[in-house]
Amino acid sequence: MAQLLPPAAAPQAAVAALRRWSSRVDPTLVPSAAPDAGLINTTLLVGAPPVAVLQWVNPLFSPLVHLDIALLLERLRDAGMTCPTLIPADDGALWQEAEAGCWRLWSFVPGTTLHRVTGPAVAAEAGALVGRLHAATEGWAPPRHAPLRHIHDTPARLAELEAALASADGHPLAADARALGAQILGDWATWRGALDEAERIGHGDLKISNLRFDPAGEKAVSLLDLDTVGPITLGAELGDAWRSWCNPLGEDTVDDIIFDMGIFQASAEGFLSTGPALDRGARAALAHAPERIALELAARFCRDAVLNSYFREDRARFPQAGGHNLHRARVQAALARAARSAAPAAARALTGA
Repeated sequence: MAQLLPPAAAPQAAVAALRRWSSRVDPTLVPSAAPDAGLINTTLLVGAPPVAVLQWVNPLFSPLVHLDIALLLERLRDAGMTCPTLIPADDGALWQEAEAGCWRLWSFVPGTTLHRVTGPAVAAEAGALVGRLHAATEGWAPPRHAPLRHIHDTPARLAELEAALASADGHPLAADARALGAQILGDWATWRGALDEAERIGHGDLKISNLRFDPAGEKAVSLLDLDTVGPITLGAELGDAWRSWCNPLGEDTVDDIIFDMGIFQASAEGFLSTGPALDRGARAALAHAPERIALELAARFCRDAVLNSYFREDRARFPQAGGHNLHRARVQAALARAARSAAPAAARALTGA
């Protein structure tokens, strides 16, 4: 399971950590939990109104990623984009070591965090912001400091699912996971997309809550949570975004899952209006990307339903260990099928045909 800072220890540890920035921020301010604290890192607001954001960074991420983040932020600012700033500590470092993981301090970007795409206008704004990111990084090959994390190696994730199911004898959810796993593996075997895209520098985790909107929640102003920055294909980058943005029901229910074409079309038009030039073939190929990433995530959830080794679960809703992950896997598998059905329309939206 991802190692997280124990919530009971967070206030005392955060107060002590903030003192390492005493020359930058008033050390008497008490960090408080952010409304959008996240599942992987611990996010705390400093001041009321906030003047900075203090984060404990999960040891899943190498501290060296801050060097990669700093390079990206410089690149985006040079392109005229609004970005948060990594505030150096008193010793000049961009991060401070903790017993596990590390601490960092961000400048505060005023605005609103959204947890779902509320309609085409928000989708168009989100797509345009991501397009500006990729236009700014087009052809850019910076030095890499943190180890690469090959999250979107979809064939590897499907192979891991197959191996986990083969060794699941005795697990209470083995039969259900194997039935769902067979569906996921079968759908992957008939996926029609391609995996031979070149990589570029991208965000790597474009759920809508990683984009900052203005206080009215209407204009996308900044990208947040850049720990996943690095080389990625455009199909994986946008496929993950669309998998998240175009599912208005989220993870609450597996019934009546849809792939919202209105949101897809608006976000695709937004991206293409500001992003790098893509030929017709590259645009059409993106239509299959949401299905791919939904299947990849379904495989990861289904695997963890029998391993219980990575994703945190809501045991109040799903008392059986693995039950929440099995539910999540069913949602993503259903979304993958909806995305497959929508792929012809998605291709038309991308190419204008």
